[in-house]
Amino acid sequence: MREKINSALKAAETANDKGRIATLRLILAAIKDRDTIVRQTGRDGVGDEEVLDILQKMVRQRDVSTKEYEETGQLELAAQEQREGDIIREFLPGQIDTEKMRVLCEKTVRDLGAHGLRDIGRCMNELKARYPGQMDFVQASCVVRDLLRVENNGSAGTA
Repeated sequence: MREKINSALKAAETANDKGRIATLRLILAAIKDRDTIVRQTGRDGVGDEEVLDILQKMVRQRDVSTKEYEETGQLELAAQEQREGDIIREFLPGQIDTEKMRVLCEKTVRDLGAHGLRDIGRCMNELKARYPGQMDFVQASCVVRDLLRVENNGSAGTA
């Protein structure tokens, strides 16, 4: 993952794409910051999974900022945040659409034999293991919660 980002930075520097260079340096700085924190706990640094988490957080921050700037009429800043978000997204795996995510959540709940809200954590851990960085896990958590709530209510009605 880091190699892809470093290669992209070198290409941006060759092309003298200042906006892209700045965004790629921000990504690398965020990774380096997390590396420093992790090394203080005795680990070697962050792996690809943690880099994905960093990138997803950066994208969410850009999305929120874009929306806020648009709401306040600061369209140039909104466009800049959108461009940064698009650059960061290039390094994320393809995202699973909402409908497919729902189907995968249903399958995971069935596969694990989850029956109540107490199983949300187990289901989410399995989804994160099966589809790392490929879906919005906040949204997936809501779907799983709804599925388990319905399942739980259905069970309660038959008891």
